[in-house]
Amino acid sequence: MNVRHTAAWVGVTAAALLATTACSAETTKKAAEAAQNADQIIAALTRATDRAEELGSAQIETTTELDATGGEPIAMDGTYSWGDGPAMDVEMDTAAAQMSALQDDPTTRVIMVDGAYYYDIDPQPSGPLEGKEWMRIDVSAVMGEAGAENMAATADPTATLRYMTASTQVKDLGEETVLGKKVTHYRGSLGADHINKSKLTEAEKKAALAALKADGGKLTADIWVDGEDLPVRISQTGAGMTVTMDFVKFGSTERITAPPAAETGDLTEQVREQRDTAIGQ
Repeated sequence: MNVRHTAAWVGVTAAALLATTACSAETTKKAAEAAQNADQIIAALTRATDRAEELGSAQIETTTELDATGGEPIAMDGTYSWGDGPAMDVEMDTAAAQMSALQDDPTTRVIMVDGAYYYDIDPQPSGPLEGKEWMRIDVSAVMGEAGAENMAATADPTATLRYMTASTQVKDLGEETVLGKKVTHYRGSLGADHINKSKLTEAEKKAALAALKADGGKLTADIWVDGEDLPVRISQTGAGMTVTMDFVKFGSTERITAPPAAETGDLTEQVREQRDTAIGQ
């Protein structure tokens, strides 16, 4: 190789090395910026989680869309409480709750507290619900013992928000207006690896993994947070459904309590037997 060719080869090689170095530096810079952005998003979601947990309750409007029913929305509006254990006091569509045989009104009041569901019904002429205003069913009879335990850890509507703080796949989708408030729209997803490596408590990890299993192995959520670090809307998609929760007002809600025992008929054992029979088939 003569001097001219050698010089040319060295020049080309040097240029290639410089380009590679520049490209590598740019890639490193972008990776660092992405990591910093993700950290900022997680910090924002953590603040929102802490604020929601501090307030402990909210008036919420929930819409559930099921793929199996063609996406027809099912509304469930009322009070949710998570400060002293999971509880809710809501109104939902009677037909959607499959309560038409026991309730003539188009909407049915449903209370969940102390590990049991209570359904407002019309007094029945005979049987265990004769003359009763409420029907009681243990959560475990509907969901099984494992499901009931999981619900105790995740029934508060801010659980999804807390789980997203474990994600490394989060995006800031910019500012929007939701319920008349200026909010920042975040989107995140996580899998089992994110949960296992997270700083969630062991109970939270167990509950998150159970939720992940129910959602087909991946939890995806859109979260809108306002300027006061409070979630305004949370939308979660998975397992053939999309659940959207609008947080109308935080705190200042009445304590949720069970209806009077004298007005309540218990169908826990009957429901448990039906569930066990269905599982055994």
